Amino acid sequence: MEFLNRYIDLPLLRGGSAAMRMWHKQTGHSPQKLSPSWSLVVILVLMSASGLLLNGPVYVFAIGALIMLSVPSLRLLLPSRTERNYDMRSYQALAAAATRKREAEWAIRMTVLFTAIIFPFCVSAGDETAGLFLLGASLWFVLTAPVKMYLDAAEPPPPGSGSRQAWLRQAARSA
Repeated sequence: MEFLNRYIDLPLLRGGSAAMRMWHKQTGHSPQKLSPSWSLVVILVLMSASGLLLNGPVYVFAIGALIMLSVPSLRLLLPSRTERNYDMRSYQALAAAATRKREAEWAIRMTVLFTAIIFPFCVSAGDETAGLFLLGASLWFVLTAPVKMYLDAAEPPPPGSGSRQAWLRQAARSA
């Protein structure tokens, strides 16, 4: 268990934290918007690949399935009236949720990660079209499920510029 934690889980959590920090620094958006954005990028790539590999009613079915997969991400990315900027309060809530997920969901993260590694090799079907559809589904799972799990459990960046001094200034102002 120590090996898995030290050499697999912790580096992926650090990578998720670095990705959220870079996302927040480059875009100024909340780190919570990184996972749905990544999911939409994966779906757009799969849509373009299905346009090259599929045709006819199977292509329409694949596009419909990908559009349905994109709806939850689109809903998270659309601005809402109750949404507030990424401030110290949002950071503290996100950090508390990440800590809870880090401690409570270790086994789930490992299961999803190993399933994502094995899943593409287990996909086989009787015909070429079904095989391509299952390959696309496994690629979607491999590229989105572990990313979401690790981004949810990673330490979020502090609001502002992302530097420790900006975080300390905001902490002093809110106190």
